[in-house]
Amino acid sequence: MPKKYHIDVQPIANRFPVIGRSGIVDWGEGCLKCAKCVKTECVYGVYKNRSFSTSIMGDTIDEFCKSCFRCVQGCPKRLIHKTINPEWESLGDELYGPEIISITWEQAATGKIPVSGAGYGGKFSGDGFDSMWTDMSEIVRPTRDGIHGREYISTVVDLGRRLDKLEFDNEGKLLSQAPLSIRLPLPIVFDVFPFGDLSPRVLSAVVSAAARLETIVFMPYAEVGRYSDLATHIVPLVAADMLNEADLASFRMVEIPDGRETAEALIFLKKQLPNLLVSVRMQALSSPDTIRRMLEYNRLQADVIHYVADEKGHEPGVNEGLHIKDVIKEINSGLLREGLRDQVTFIASGGIAMAEHVVKSILCGANLVGVDIPLLIALECRVCRNCRDGLSCPVSISQINPNWGTQRIVNLIGAWHNQLLEMMGAMGIREARRLRGERGRVMFREDLENDTFAQLFSERNS
Repeated sequence: MPKKYHIDVQPIANRFPVIGRSGIVDWGEGCLKCAKCVKTECVYGVYKNRSFSTSIMGDTIDEFCKSCFRCVQGCPKRLIHKTINPEWESLGDELYGPEIISITWEQAATGKIPVSGAGYGGKFSGDGFDSMWTDMSEIVRPTRDGIHGREYISTVVDLGRRLDKLEFDNEGKLLSQAPLSIRLPLPIVFDVFPFGDLSPRVLSAVVSAAARLETIVFMPYAEVGRYSDLATHIVPLVAADMLNEADLASFRMVEIPDGRETAEALIFLKKQLPNLLVSVRMQALSSPDTIRRMLEYNRLQADVIHYVADEKGHEPGVNEGLHIKDVIKEINSGLLREGLRDQVTFIASGGIAMAEHVVKSILCGANLVGVDIPLLIALECRVCRNCRDGLSCPVSISQINPNWGTQRIVNLIGAWHNQLLEMMGAMGIREARRLRGERGRVMFREDLENDTFAQLFSERNS
C-alpha cells in the first residue's frame, strides 16, 4: 500500500481585508456611556482590533466579526445592528457567487474545511452540480480516527492509455508492453486561466504549487520557458502546426487542440516522441460527432482526452448549452457503448468551483478534473473581470509574492483534498479510481422527477 498522501497546509494572512457577508452598523447617538460596554465584552476582540484600511478605504470590522450577535442583543439602547453587506452581495457572478468566493478565501487562508455552525441554509436543489445528491449512507459508521486515521483512502489517479487485455506467449511470458502513464496523487490538475491579472509572479506561484502538490499545470507554450526547471509538472499547449520535437522532449506530456490538423499531429508526435503522453483539448460538443472524433483519436493512440467547458461550466459558444455534468455523462456513456472507456483518460474542466464538484464530476464519468478560477480566488480575486476589460485589478494580483501565492493555492487544494476524503469515506469508496462513473452512488434531480411525475402527467395528457 502506498504512503498516505499529505498536503502541508499553513495559515497565511490575506493581503487585503476580507469582504464580510454582514456589516455592523454602530450608531453613536443616544449612547448611555455604560460602565461596561458590550463592545469591550466581545469575545473575538472585534471592536479592539478594528482599524481603518487605506486599501479598501473603509473599516475592517466586518472582517473580524463572527456574527455571534452578542453585541447586538446586549446593547441596552439597541444601537448596534447587523446588516447584509451590499459589497459582499455584488461579488462574482451566478456561479462564483459571494458564498463560494468567501468560502474559497477562507480555505486559502487556513487550509481548513469550511464549517458553518448554523448548518446549511441554502436551496435543496438547483442547476448543474446542485441537481445531484451523493449517497452518504456509510457516514453512519465513520472511522474511529477520522479521515486521517487508520483507514486508508486513496485519491491516486493515472493519466494515459490502458490495455484492454494482456497477451502471453505459449510459455506464459508476458508479451504486452505497458503503455506510458503519469500517476498523480489527487484527481485535480490546474488548467489555463480564462481571465486574470496575470504576471510571471502569478504563474510562478501556480507552477510552484503544482510541483508541491505533485500534480500538473496546463500552460500556453509561450509562457513555459520561464519555468523550465519544473518542466515535469507542466503540460504545454501547442498548436498542431507548430510542433518541434526538440522543444518538447523535456516534458512528460503535451496538449494539442482538437481541429483539422489534430490527427496528423498525433501521428507525428507518437512517431517522433514515443515517450511523451499526448492530450487532445476539445471545446465543442456535438454528439455523436464528439464521440466519433474521440474514437478516431483513440485509434491514433491519443493518451488523454481533455474536454473544456466555458468558465461557468456550459458548452462554449452554445445557447442554453449542456452543463458539464451532462457533457461528462454523454461522453462516458458513448465510450462505454464502444467498449473503450477503460482505454481513455478523460479530464473535464470548466465550472469546477468547489471540492464537491470534483467528486460529482468523477461520479458522472471523468477520471479527473481541471481547476482554474478557484486558484485565482485563492489569490484574493473577486471575479470582477476588470482585467478582461483592460481595467485595473482591485487587489493587484499581478503584484503578489510568489511564495505567498504558492501557499494560498496549496492551502485551498489541501482543504479540497480533505473534503474528497470526507465524501469518499461517507460513500464507502476507498479508491478514487473506483469512483469514476459510479452512478449507483448518486441521484439526479431530473431522473427523480421523471420517475415520480412522468407517468402521472402522461396519463393526464392522454
